[in-house]
Amino acid sequence: MKRLFFIGILFSIFSFQFSIAHAQQGNEQMASYYYQNHEYDKAIELYEPLYARTQNTYYYQMLYTCYVETQQYKEAEKLVEKRMKRQGRDLTLYVDLGNLLLKRGERKKAEKQYTAAIDKLGHDSKQASDLALAFENCGRTDYAINTFLKSRENMGNELVYVMELATLYGKSGQYDKMTAEYFNLLDKAPGNIGSVQIALQRALNETSGTELADGLRRTLVSRIREHPDNRTNLDMMIWFSLQQKDFDFALTQAKAVDARFPDQGGEQVMRVARIATNNEAYDVALAAYRHLIAKGKESPAYFDSRIGELEVRYSQMNRNYAVSAKEQANLENDYEKALNELGKTLQTIPLMRNYAHLLAYNNVTPGDSKSEIQNSKLQKAADLLYDIIEMPRVPTTMVNEVKLDLGDLLVFSGEVWDASLLYSQVEKANRNDVLGAMAKFKNAKLSYYNNDFQWAKTQLDVLRASTSKLIANDAMQLSLLISDNMEEDSTYETLSYYAAADLMLYRGNLDSALSLLNDIEIHNLSHSLLDEVLMQKARIRMKQARYNEADSLLQRIVDHYSEDILADDAIFMLAELNEQQLNNKVRARECYEKLILDYPASLYTDRARKRYNALKAEN
Repeated sequence: MKRLFFIGILFSIFSFQFSIAHAQQGNEQMASYYYQNHEYDKAIELYEPLYARTQNTYYYQMLYTCYVETQQYKEAEKLVEKRMKRQGRDLTLYVDLGNLLLKRGERKKAEKQYTAAIDKLGHDSKQASDLALAFENCGRTDYAINTFLKSRENMGNELVYVMELATLYGKSGQYDKMTAEYFNLLDKAPGNIGSVQIALQRALNETSGTELADGLRRTLVSRIREHPDNRTNLDMMIWFSLQQKDFDFALTQAKAVDARFPDQGGEQVMRVARIATNNEAYDVALAAYRHLIAKGKESPAYFDSRIGELEVRYSQMNRNYAVSAKEQANLENDYEKALNELGKTLQTIPLMRNYAHLLAYNNVTPGDSKSEIQNSKLQKAADLLYDIIEMPRVPTTMVNEVKLDLGDLLVFSGEVWDASLLYSQVEKANRNDVLGAMAKFKNAKLSYYNNDFQWAKTQLDVLRASTSKLIANDAMQLSLLISDNMEEDSTYETLSYYAAADLMLYRGNLDSALSLLNDIEIHNLSHSLLDEVLMQKARIRMKQARYNEADSLLQRIVDHYSEDILADDAIFMLAELNEQQLNNKVRARECYEKLILDYPASLYTDRARKRYNALKAEN
C-alpha cells in the first residue's frame, strides 16, 4: 500500500509539473506572437511571470526590449539592476543600463556604465567577446575596440583578438590600425599569412574607394624598404599586387623572392605566371615562365614552366587574328622539341592536345583547297589525339574530352558522320554531367550544319537548362539564331546558306565562306540574319589581317543592332581589336566603358572592366 501511495504522489507531482511546463510553453508562444505584432504591453504581461519564475536570459532580453519599446525606462532600469545583483559577471548588463540612460538623455552617466563594464574585465575571453558584441550591436564600435584592447592587456598577450580588432578597425574606417594588427600578427606568427590574406581580400572587396588599398600599399613598401629580406613582407606584396592586377610589379617582387630564397624553387614566380595567364596578361606570364626555364633542367619548376610557356604562346596565337607563317612554324617547332624532351606522358597531355589543335586549325592557306602539307599535319594532329586515348592509365574523363577534340577534327576534315558517332559515344557515357552536355551541343551543331534545323533546335532548347553557363549560353544563341530565321523564311534558304558559310569558316575555307556571306547580304538587305553575317565577315577579315575592314563591320553591328544578341560580342571584339591590333587605346577604352555601362549582364563585363582599368592606369 505504501509503495502504491508513493507512486501516486510522484505521479501527481509529475502531472503538475507537466501542466506547468505546458502552460509555460503556451504563454511563451503567445508572448512571442504579441511581440512580433508589436503588441508590447500584452507581451509584457506574459513575459513578466515567465521571467520571474525562471530568470531565463531569453525572457530577460525580451522583457527588457518590451519595456524599452513602450518607453517604460524605470521598469527597464529596475529589471537590469536586479539582474546585475544576481548575475554580477554578466557585463553586458552594464551596456543595457547605459543604453537606457542614453535614451533618457543622460549621456555622461551612460558613458560611465560603459566604462565600468570594461574596467571590470578579467581574464575571461568569453566575457570580453560577449561584452564587445553587446557594444557592437548598439553601434558603439569604439567601446567594442576598447573591450578587446583591455582584455588583451589583462592577458598580457598582444596576439589575441587580432582578427576581431582588425575587423572593427576596418568597419570604423581606421585602416592603418587594421593593417597594423595584421602585420603585427605576421611578424610574430608568419604561418597566419593565409588567414590574413583572406581577411584583407574580403575587406578590399567590401570597401569602396581606394583608401584601404593605398594605405596597404604604403605600408608594404615601407616594410620592405626597412626589412628587404623579410620573406613574409615580400609574399604579401606579391599577393597584394596580384589582387590589384599589377602583374608586372608582382613579377618583379616574385623574382626578388626567388633571388633571395632560391631553395623555394621559384614557387612565387610560378604563381604569378599562372594568375597572369588566367587574366590574359600573357607578356608577364611569358616572362615569368622564361625566368624559371632559364634556371635549368634541374630546377623543380622546369617541367611545368616548359609546358606553361608553350601554352601561353598557343593562347596568344589561338585568336581571331592573322598568324604569320613564321610564327606558326616557330611554335610548331618548339612544341615538337618540348615533346621530344619531356615525352608523351600523362603530365604532357595538355601539351599534346594544344599541339594537335595548332597543327589542325592554324595551318590554313588563303585558298580553299588544303595542300598536301596541311593534310599531313591534320593526320599528325589526329595521331596525337589517338596517342592520348590509347595511353595507359589515362582518366576516363580525359579520354572523353580528347574524343570530343577528335570529333571536332573530323568535322574540320569533312568526316561529319564519324564525328557524330564520337560525340554520341561521349554523350552516352556522360549523360548527367557537363561533358555529356558539351557532346550533345556539338551533335546539335552538326544537325544545324546539315540543315536539320528543327531537330537541332529541339536539342539546343534542352541544353539551355545546362548546369554549365557557357554551354547554356552557346545553346541559347544558336537556338535563337535558328528560331528567329525559321520564322522569317519558311523555306530556310537563307539560313541554309548561312549554315554552309558557318561550316566553311570553321573549316578554314575563308574565301568561299566570304562569298556566301556576301551573297546573303546583297540579296537579303532586311533579313534578321544580317547581324550574324556581319559578325562572320568581321571574323574572316581579322583572320586575313584586314583589321580596318573588320573594325568597320563590327561598328555596323554596334550602330544598327545594339539590341540584338551579338551587340556585346561586337563591342568587346572592337575593344580588343583597337587595343591589340590597331593600337588605338583611346577607342579601346571607350568600347570597354560602353560594354560595362550599357551591357552590365554580359559575359564579357568582368574582362572589360579589368582591361578598362588597366588602360586607364596607363594614362
